[in-house]
Amino acid sequence: MKIVRNAILGLTLCSMALISCATPTPEIIEVVVTATSAPTVEAPTSAPQAPMEPIALEGPKSGEVIKWLDGGSLIYVPAGPFTMGYGGDAPVHSVSLDAYWIQQTETTNGMYSQCVQAGVCSPPTAVLGAPSYNDAGFASNPVVGVNWNQAQTYCSWIQGSLPTEAQWEKAARGTNANTYPWGEAKPSCDLLNFANCYGRTTNAVAYDAGKSSYGVFDLAGNVFEWVYDWYDANYYANGSASNPSGPQSGTYRGVRGSSFESEAAQTSSAIRRFDEPGDASRDVGFRCVVANPQPFAPYCQLTAQVSVAQTQTSTCQLPDTATVNQYCQNGDGYAVLQIPFGATWDERGTRIQCEEQVSGGLRTLVCKGPRGIESTNEVSVCNPACGNPSGIVGAIPVCDAGYTLNPSAGTCAYAPIVAQSAGACPLNYVAVQRGDQQICAVGLNANNSCPVGLYFDELAGMCVPPNGEANAPFGVDNSALAAQTYAGCAQGYIYDESSQCCQAASGSKPLSCSPGFVFDSSAAACIPVQEEALDGTGCVNARVTTLQCSVIEDTVCAPVTDEMLCVARKCSWLEKESQCVPKTPQP
Repeated sequence: MKIVRNAILGLTLCSMALISCATPTPEIIEVVVTATSAPTVEAPTSAPQAPMEPIALEGPKSGEVIKWLDGGSLIYVPAGPFTMGYGGDAPVHSVSLDAYWIQQTETTNGMYSQCVQAGVCSPPTAVLGAPSYNDAGFASNPVVGVNWNQAQTYCSWIQGSLPTEAQWEKAARGTNANTYPWGEAKPSCDLLNFANCYGRTTNAVAYDAGKSSYGVFDLAGNVFEWVYDWYDANYYANGSASNPSGPQSGTYRGVRGSSFESEAAQTSSAIRRFDEPGDASRDVGFRCVVANPQPFAPYCQLTAQVSVAQTQTSTCQLPDTATVNQYCQNGDGYAVLQIPFGATWDERGTRIQCEEQVSGGLRTLVCKGPRGIESTNEVSVCNPACGNPSGIVGAIPVCDAGYTLNPSAGTCAYAPIVAQSAGACPLNYVAVQRGDQQICAVGLNANNSCPVGLYFDELAGMCVPPNGEANAPFGVDNSALAAQTYAGCAQGYIYDESSQCCQAASGSKPLSCSPGFVFDSSAAACIPVQEEALDGTGCVNARVTTLQCSVIEDTVCAPVTDEMLCVARKCSWLEKESQCVPKTPQP
């Protein structure tokens, strides 16, 4: 981070279009209708149907996933206490929180761009070392270069807010006070993107093994994350034990998590950090919390998706690699890696620089390491014959209930069924008994998930919105009931009364794939994508160790004994050791 202060005081297949609903009290909404207010749309010409009998709901379960307004997903964290802090200046204490939904992934470039095109969010700052925000190849990487206000604006746009420190830490540690999101295992490059394992941000769903107990990605590694609270070093001792939201004011905003450059000692979930709210850095992003999701009108158009059953991973021969030499030259450490002819390669991280050589019928990479230390890094070596990590064979795009497929365009158009009475319910609908009525209601799709904004309630046997408004006519043609139950459309969308859906306004981004997916023109749908150099099919990550060949005297960080001065010098403060060290090894 630019000026991250270290102080250890202390989510689906693609579906989705775009944009999100506004906050519970949005600034601009084209259509706003509630269950208690008179609808703003004209009354339908047909007589309204008789009210249906109430239906019993079980409610969302811990770790429940729903696709949300911005193309991402939300994870349900139930109400209850958890253990916060770790000791010392961050005393261990019990905190009780109300239930909430948190974004399964860090907000991605693709998700954020929809808010920009809707005219709500401002573009991120272009920061040195960050993947290009506008590059489609990085659409699933977390957005960076955003300050606290930009992050909060985005969260408000999807009915939410930045998480409080307590909400963030509970999502990371669960109710067992885990040291790391995944548990107690030591950090490694297969659990999180840290310590320059990869050298930059990665796909927001790349580290499945590193998810928290609730199923949330990247609560360690990839990028630091803004949180809602003003920062106060002593807040743990003075804050509320129930739904704490931080001090009323302050100079700095809280930052949690760790980044792709963080060392292992800095990845614990209990670590607190802070930064100036106006800062925007290459390794700081965010995710949002939606405390009380409201049912919004369906989108008029979504992107088609390929079902998991149709996605197969291709197989091919992995390239053979071997370290054949290590040596010192002019104070620098070198290692020589032998690789096959025809293979492609990429340095993972910024700590080594490799040059290719061919001699004696062998193809090698001569890699120079950081001066003054022994360092183990990785080079990704790939067999290009393996092609894209995800092979789609004979794939047929599919849509959610209430949508019809346009196979040539790869889109799903909202087309609710006319009748509610159950006879032979259409594909992705289920027959549900409500009193003496049996009706067709929205069910799970081919990917075993509900449409955007809904979860599958086991007791009711149908997809319903998280607020329990089971009468909302998702996938059913009923304009009067739609006007009574939908929360309208977000800025950038206009409510189409005749179709009972949200139509993209001029300038808004009409289609998007969820994090971890990309639109494939040959399949005319969103398909899974992987980090080719991270764990792609046909790639191996060869470990390369370079020797310590000289001793570098650190005259910048090592003499500093004050944490604030350490951070000001762009160094890292190790709290337990009370030591100031360089963020990265000196060249």
